[in-house]
Order: sequence, then C-alpha cells, then structure tokens
Amino acid sequence: MVVLHHTAMASCEAALSRLCDPITEVSAHYLISETGVIFHLVHEEMRAWHAGTGCWGEMQDVNSHSVGIELANGGPQTGFSPFPEPQMAALEHLLTAILARWTIPRERVIAHSDMAPLRKFDPGAKFDWRRLARQNLSVWPKVDEGQEPNFGAFRADCTAFGYPCDVGDAQLLAAFRLRFRANVKGLLDQTDMAMAHDLGRRFPVDALILTT
Repeated sequence: MVVLHHTAMASCEAALSRLCDPITEVSAHYLISETGVIFHLVHEEMRAWHAGTGCWGEMQDVNSHSVGIELANGGPQTGFSPFPEPQMAALEHLLTAILARWTIPRERVIAHSDMAPLRKFDPGAKFDWRRLARQNLSVWPKVDEGQEPNFGAFRADCTAFGYPCDVGDAQLLAAFRLRFRANVKGLLDQTDMAMAHDLGRRFPVDALILTT
C-alpha cells in the first residue's frame, strides 16, 4: 500500500528535522516540500514508522506493508491550506514510479485518516483525491442511484473497500466523507450509500491477499 500524510508542522524544514530524529520514533519513506522537492528518507523495502495503530482490510501491521509519503503542509497550524501545484505534480511523479515498482493497485493508495479514523485526519479535506484518480493513481467512486440510507449496508460496503470495522457510525461516516465528500455535513444519505457501494463492489480490499 501507499499511505499519504500531511506533516502538520510549521515548515518543511521542521518536518524534515523531526523525521530524521531517531528520538521521535517517527519516519516516512518520502517527504515532499511545497515546492515539489522530494526527500527520500527511508528505502522503500524497509519499514518506516509512519502509519501507527490502524488497519486496512485484514492488514493490521500497515507500517510493514506500505510506503509512507509525507506532504509538507501545516494542516491545522495553517488553517488546512491547499496543496500547491508543484507538490501535487511531484507526488504524481513519485506515485507513478512506486506503484509500478511494487505492482500496487491504485485502490491501495489511501489516506492516513482512512486506516486510522479514530486518530487521524490527514492529508485532510483540501487534498485532491479526484485529481489522483484521474491519473489512475487512486480511485474515485461512481455515483449511481443509491438505496435508502442504512448504516448496516453502508458499513458493509466501507468495510469491503478497506475501512476498519471497529469504529462507530459517526466516525466511519466522517472518515469516508473526509476523503470523498469533504464539504458535506449531516446525516448519511443516498449519495454516501451509492459511493460506498461502488467502492466496495469494484475494489474489495481483501480480493488481493496482503502476505508479503
């Protein structure tokens, strides 16, 4: 898998210092600056400490099965600023190479908030997932006619896609919308249902067993 993060620090330099400090016990394979400079910090075949507690489908040890990419972005410190064009272009270039090298399917490019919805909200609402999907570097759901809102069916589809099953209804809906409907509030609706159903049907997470 590939897990995308934001640094939530004041500057790229501060994030780089923290990621290279062994005392912090935090690391990532890559850090991309706002200007598009890519820092390669950990070899891809090695385990980095970027994901923490969480899961995606049946995979509990995400750190050992993923490449972690940190995007320099202040997050809450800077009012969740957008991700600049040079940074997004660099990310697309890097993702293209990583997915090819490791034969990673595009649906396995996920947010930190996807696998750890009780703890994390990065890369956040300003991140352009639809842009990545247009480049076949992630996925975006089709929206057909949705069934009446039902949390049981919504949860089943989200779980099929990969979301953890051990979170409450509100937390699951919030994590799903953070990635796919960032500006939508309120109760579960037919669009949520349609999007989740499409993702679970087309991209079932455990159809490809993660064993390596």
